[in-house]
Formats: sequence, C-alpha cells, structure tokens
Amino acid sequence: MKTFVTRFLVVLAFINLFAIAAAAQQTSTPPPDQPASQNAQPADQAKDTQDSKQPEKTDNPSGTSKDRLFFALPNFLTVENGANIPPLSTGQKFKVVARSAFDYVQIPWYAALAGISQAQNSEPGYGQGAEGYAKRFGSAAGDGIIENFMVQAIFPSILSQDPRFFQESEGGFWHRTGYAVTRIVVTRTDSGHHQFNFSEVLGSAAGAAISTYSYHPSADRTPSNVAKVWGTQMGYDTITLVIKEFWPDIRRKLTKKKQ
Repeated sequence: MKTFVTRFLVVLAFINLFAIAAAAQQTSTPPPDQPASQNAQPADQAKDTQDSKQPEKTDNPSGTSKDRLFFALPNFLTVENGANIPPLSTGQKFKVVARSAFDYVQIPWYAALAGISQAQNSEPGYGQGAEGYAKRFGSAAGDGIIENFMVQAIFPSILSQDPRFFQESEGGFWHRTGYAVTRIVVTRTDSGHHQFNFSEVLGSAAGAAISTYSYHPSADRTPSNVAKVWGTQMGYDTITLVIKEFWPDIRRKLTKKKQ
C-alpha cells in the first residue's frame, strides 16, 4: 500500500510540474519597452495556438482516437471535446478493446511486469528460471487482457455504459485531477447520462476473480487475493485516468519543445 501511494504522489507531482510550466508560458507578457504593435502574436505562434484549441482527431464514425500515451501506450478510448460524440455500438466497443489489448506495445509491457514479478518472486508457485518467467508473462498478459475486455467491452455492452474517458480539459490542476479521479466511479451511459461506473467496479472485480481462479497458482486462489488484485487494478486505473486527463497538455508541451 505504501508503494502504491508513493507512486501515485510521484505521478501527481510530475503532472503538476507540466501544468505549472504550461500555465506560466500562456500567461507570460511582453517586456515593458516593447512597442504595442509587437503585442500581436507571430503567424506561426498564432497557428500553434489555434492548433492547440482544435479537437483531437477521432476515427469517425467510431468515436475513438488514435492517440498513444507518451507516444507509445494505446489510448484509443480517450477523447477530447467529446460533448457531441455519438455512442459506441457493441461491435465498436469490442473492436477498439481488441485493438488496444493486442497492440504490439503490450508485449514489452507484459515482459517488464513478468520480470518484476520474477525478481520479487511473487506467486512462488510459478517457480523460477525460464519456465517461471514464461508463466508470469502469460499471467500478466492474461490479467491485462481479461480486465480490459471486462471493464471496457463486456460490462459496458451489457449495461449500456460508455467505456470512453472524456477529458475535462478546462479548469485548474486540482479541479481536473478531481474530475479524473471521480471517473473511476462515475461514467456516461450510451444515452449520454451520468451513472455509477458499474463497468469499472464490477468488471475489474470479475476480471480479478476469473484470472485468480483459472490460471494463477493454487495457493493464491483465495478471496483475499482476489480482493487484493481487484484493489490494485482499481488503483492503477485511477492513476491512468489522471494521466489521460493531462496527457494533451504534456503532449503539446513535448511536441512544441521538439519543434
């Protein structure tokens, strides 16, 4: 629990630095001795400002994006300026989740998780060596894929809830952080109303139970371990939502710096 809280605070501090830097740059004023005629923005700067206000491109008519967190991790169910975006059909929900769950970037991600698990000798029933690592890799991949489909496709389809994350994009840092955190328990329905996020809460619990009691070591097939896995998934999903909320600001900052 202590490690989880520490990582969460580090993520918040990291995002806060970017938010402060972006705000400082936007509120900067020209020097006092600069002529009034020079207060106008240069053409390229004005174009950058206009571009930053443009809605994120979506895969119409699917209503999903082609964005990637930190230019790598799939972020296809996060949309900006999503007030008038149409709902997803059941087929679209399953299609976009499959595209994300089996994305090529997931392979090194699961490999890294398996390596950490092996180094910590978590779930000793898997053993060590190449066989133990292979089992942990398969377990990490299975956990991720099952949880993604449960939370973002199966339960949203059954309950008619929208699995996408609609960014707030306005307001101060703590306002936007609070909005992102509450999305773990509040979501949209396909009809556009707000509702308790049964898909996240029940879907992650179902995913934890299925994975724990199917292929994890027999010694770990206990209700307490299911609760632990469920709580961990909910916690990391919450952190991910906060990162998704501020990723457009970080992306514009990194892209502008690169240019």
